[in-house]
Amino acid sequence: MADWVEGRVLERTDWTDTHFSLRVQANLPPYKAGQFTKLALVDGEQKVQRAYSFVNPPSAPWHEFYIVEIPSGQLTPRLGSLQPGDAVLVAANPTGFLTLDEIPAGRDLWMLSTGTAIGPFLSILADGEVAMRFDNLVLVHGVRFGRELTYQPLLRQLAERYGERFNYVPMVSREPWQTALPGRIPAAIGSGALERRVGLGITPSQSQVMICGNPEMVRDTQGVLLERGLVKNLRRKPGQISAENYW
Repeated sequence: MADWVEGRVLERTDWTDTHFSLRVQANLPPYKAGQFTKLALVDGEQKVQRAYSFVNPPSAPWHEFYIVEIPSGQLTPRLGSLQPGDAVLVAANPTGFLTLDEIPAGRDLWMLSTGTAIGPFLSILADGEVAMRFDNLVLVHGVRFGRELTYQPLLRQLAERYGERFNYVPMVSREPWQTALPGRIPAAIGSGALERRVGLGITPSQSQVMICGNPEMVRDTQGVLLERGLVKNLRRKPGQISAENYW
């Protein structure tokens, strides 16, 4: 059973009509970049809860969560109505294994995400330890529509911080969008379009690949990478593919 602490909304950012972020003040134990916790609101005698990754680095004085509102959902419409000063319950037991200490050594780190699953990778990049582990950092963000390519101010900061070592690749699947790659991440790997865009190859000898997104994307991306000779990363047998479903 989760222990809960009462948090207080400090700030909200509305990215689109359905995508928003909440910065929350809550007294939580230390956690690692890439981990997640749960948010909850009381509904009668029950808590309606859902897991959300931290977008912020653990050193931040607040906790940030990136949320998409599901109109028919029990929780997200109510989270979407929260304003600064409002209370929200936060589970006091952050967890998750999509963290750098679970990733073997490599030259290149590929972070492949869809939708709000970009959150844990933003946390890892903002934390900074990743720069001591890998020479090249590739962040891929796949969305349906261009307006969902959120967190652009932070991405510009990361590009300035890491310079040529950092590659941000937006992908938009349902409409042409500026300089974004079209289609889905697994197809872009299969065709070689993603590697051509970045100028690096995804190889067993040089690459570590972290995947976070919807289950279909995770499954299909792993399948393409397995065909390329990469293997799943296990504690008892290190490999190159680490993945987490985002629901």
